[in-house]
Amino acid sequence: MTHWFDLEPVGADFFDTAPHIFTYSIDLTAQPDDVWAGLTADEPLSWCRLLTKVHYTSPRPYGVGTRRIAEVGGGAMQMREKFITWDDETRRHSFYVEQSNVPLFQSFAEDYRVDELAVGSRLQWTFAFSPRPKLSLAVRGGLPVNSLIFSSFVRDTKRHFGSAPRH
Repeated sequence: MTHWFDLEPVGADFFDTAPHIFTYSIDLTAQPDDVWAGLTADEPLSWCRLLTKVHYTSPRPYGVGTRRIAEVGGGAMQMREKFITWDDETRRHSFYVEQSNVPLFQSFAEDYRVDELAVGSRLQWTFAFSPRPKLSLAVRGGLPVNSLIFSSFVRDTKRHFGSAPRH
C-alpha cells in the first residue's frame, strides 16, 4: 500500500514566487490545437519516457478542480495533482500536487501554455517547487537531477511534436 504525504496547495502566483522555478519555452512544428489536444488527452504526456503513466481520475469535461495521477520513473515517484487553472480557449492549464509518495516537496506545481506562432506553436512549460524545510539541502543538491528530468520531458516533447527553429 502506497503511503501518501500531503503537500501545501498553491495558487497561480507560485509560478512567480517559488524558491525553485524551471521554465522551458519549446517551439514546435505542430499546430497549437494539436499540442493542446496531446496535453489534455486521456493519457497526457504519454510521449515522455520518464513518465510511466499519467491519467485523470476525474471524469470529462476537464477543468478547474480536475484531478489526475502521474507516475515518474516506473512509479518511484507518484503525484496526485489538482488543476487550479484550465482554459481551453487560451490553451492554458496548471496544477499543484496535493500528495506524493516521496516526501521531498512542501509544494510542487506545473503550468502549461500553448501559443500560436506564424508556423507551429510554442509550449511554455513551467515547473515550480519548494522543498520540505528539513530537506532543502538535499533538494538543492538534487537540482541537477531535476533539471535532467525536466530536460528529458522537453526533448521527448520536441521529438513527439517536431522541433521548430527559434525565431
